[in-house]
Amino acid sequence: MKNTFLLICMFSVSQLFAQADIEEKVIHFTPGSSSAKIEGSIQGYQIIDYLLTAKKGQAMTVNMHTNHLANYYNVLFEDDPTALHNSSINGQAFAGILPQDGMYRIRVYLMRSAARRNEKATYTIDVSITGSRAALGDAMVEGTPYHATGPLPCSFGSEPMGSGECDFGVIRMGYGKAEVHITTHGGPERVLLFDGDNVKTENNELGLKASKSGDEWMITINDFEHFRIPDAVIYGG
Repeated sequence: MKNTFLLICMFSVSQLFAQADIEEKVIHFTPGSSSAKIEGSIQGYQIIDYLLTAKKGQAMTVNMHTNHLANYYNVLFEDDPTALHNSSINGQAFAGILPQDGMYRIRVYLMRSAARRNEKATYTIDVSITGSRAALGDAMVEGTPYHATGPLPCSFGSEPMGSGECDFGVIRMGYGKAEVHITTHGGPERVLLFDGDNVKTENNELGLKASKSGDEWMITINDFEHFRIPDAVIYGG
C-alpha cells in the first residue's frame, strides 16, 4: 500500500508540473550570510522555483512552514526532474550533501487536489548553504578521503557468513548515496555504490546479489565474497 501511495503522489505531482507555468525567483543571501528566509504564497496551479547556485560537497538545509496541508516542495538539480527531496513523501525538513556543482531549485507547489480547487497557501522557507559536510555532522576521517573507516563482517567461499572482518572506508554523498570501499585481505578492493534501496558494484560485470534484513545489507559477489554492511555505514550514526 505504501508503494502504491508514493506512486500516486509522484504521478499527481508530475502531471501538475507538466500543465503549469513555473515562475522562477533567485535566492539572495545577504553579504556574510549563508542562509535566507523566503516568505511567499501560491494559489491554484501556480508553481514557484527558488534558484540558487552551489557546489558539490556543500551542505544544504531547507525547512518549510506552511498554513496548508497540501503545500509542499521538491529540491531539484538544474533541469533534472528527479527530486533530491520530495517533501510530500520525505517531510518538510531537508538536510543533505549536494552531489554536483550547478543550480538547484526549490520548487514550491500545491498538490493537484488543492490546486484544482484554486486554494491558497502562505509559507516561509528557511534555506542554508554551508561549505562542508561537517555542517551536517559528517566530518572526514583525518588523512583519508572517507567519512568513516573501520571493520565490517565478511567471509569468503564456504566460510560461515560474517566469520571474518574486512576493512572499509565510506564516502557519503547524502540522500542514502554512498561509496563503500572494502579491502578484502589478500584480494582486490571492492567498491559498492549505494543509492537508497539500490546497490551495485563499481564494475557492473561482477555478479552481485544484494538483500536487506532490518538495518543491514547482505552482499554477495560472484557467489564467493560475502559482506554485511549496516545502514550506519551508509547514513552515519
